[in-house]
Amino acid sequence: MRPRRSALFMPGINERAMQKARSLRCDVIIFDLEDAVAPDSKIHARGLVREVIEQGGYGNRELVVRCNGIETPWCHDDVETMVTTDVDGLLFPKVERAEQVYEIRRRLDALDGPKKNVWVMIETPRGVTNVEKIAESPADVLVMGTSDLVADLRAQHTDNRDSVLYALSRCVNAARSEQRDILDGVHLDLENNNSLEKVCEQGRSLGFDGKCLIHPSQIATANRIFGVDEDVLLRAKQITEIWAEALSAGKGVAVMNGQLIEKLHYEEACRLIAYSELIEDV
Repeated sequence: MRPRRSALFMPGINERAMQKARSLRCDVIIFDLEDAVAPDSKIHARGLVREVIEQGGYGNRELVVRCNGIETPWCHDDVETMVTTDVDGLLFPKVERAEQVYEIRRRLDALDGPKKNVWVMIETPRGVTNVEKIAESPADVLVMGTSDLVADLRAQHTDNRDSVLYALSRCVNAARSEQRDILDGVHLDLENNNSLEKVCEQGRSLGFDGKCLIHPSQIATANRIFGVDEDVLLRAKQITEIWAEALSAGKGVAVMNGQLIEKLHYEEACRLIAYSELIEDV
């Protein structure tokens, strides 16, 4: 379990931004070699990302590199270059079939270097159609690519995201069925924090673990909404205490403030307490 409330994309060609990321309060930094880098700059960006990662200084933040797509001429070199670094995972765009993930895992295992988590982006209609099989594969984390998905659906971006609500819910269900983490897609409206709050609240309600971000100004909102509220944490601690008392008395259930407390409530309370402790370490 790792906190993934906020996953900030960093352009792999922007050295200044990547250096600044060391001081940002995001849980995850995603160094982007794909969309954020023009074709003529791919090789330079790859070397630049490796250089800043090797310099260190990112603390306990989870470091991920978004490689170019597996069908592109840059993917193999992206993987070979990053596999020996201290990044925690590699993110692959436009994954549509479980077989692609198995192939990625085989490639990584054949290379020397620390084991990397495989992150996959679900951002096409076919990816959504096959998401259950993808979640069953060696994919460690699923990431929604809502911008590309809306375009491929020939749909429209709306404030309530009703055009992709089916896809969001289906992907969360697939991830949870295999005990995978899943992150919500980016929010493009940088000038409207109210709309960011709404989509973060929606994503949290749907079950996402965190939000992908494109600007440091979005970090605080994502951390707050996908974090553990103080009142929620206090209630979780009370549940664990009452549950322990019930077990010592030989009971299989407990009552707190008139509400029935069962084992599932105790387990969720323990998860929230452990999660809040991990957040404090970031």
